[in-house]
Amino acid sequence: MTPSANSFAPTLETPAPSGAPPGKLLVFAGSTRQASFNRKLAHAAAQMAKNQGTEVTLLELGDLDIPLYNADLEAQGTPPDVIRLKQLMFEHSGWLICSPEYNGSYTALLKNTIDWASSGVKSDPVWQDGFKPFSGKVVGMLSASPGALGGLRSQSHLAPLLLNLHCWVAPRAFALGRAGDAFSPDGQLVNETHRSSVQAVIEQVLFAAARLNALAA
Repeated sequence: MTPSANSFAPTLETPAPSGAPPGKLLVFAGSTRQASFNRKLAHAAAQMAKNQGTEVTLLELGDLDIPLYNADLEAQGTPPDVIRLKQLMFEHSGWLICSPEYNGSYTALLKNTIDWASSGVKSDPVWQDGFKPFSGKVVGMLSASPGALGGLRSQSHLAPLLLNLHCWVAPRAFALGRAGDAFSPDGQLVNETHRSSVQAVIEQVLFAAARLNALAA
């Protein structure tokens, strides 16, 4: 069952400004594997959003030089690509995260990325607040898996983590099961129901981001 609004939606209150125009969408997958179904889903979703005129940034986590989080290492200086990541997150009011499921949860890569991005930089007044890249962002969750559940359990673990970081989690989510048969040779979703489900998540993220930014203005 797709996660419900009651499961993941925070109590409505005046949101903190997200710091980004409501039409900008950041899309990334919690995997660096070349043939990852979640990377394919991220690419397909990004293209769908672009086709409707949305300004989209497709981020490949493998392009960032970010080590395993270590506070001793951080004390020597926050890696430059962590600052780059924080800035990218801050600049986009809406996100789509395609989360693989490993052992019933999200990946170590995704957790490590979030841990670094949410760690305040004491020496940098711009990024001292660890919540800054996350606060007020609207996040849509997608996942894909060869199995029938489509990575759904990763979403159930990811949502509370995002809420704890002051994100707004879109009630609509989509888990793509049997992902090995879901994509065309050029990487597009072949099933109209799947495309409609992804499109619904995109539209809800963009709608909510626009509304929340308007309230915060």
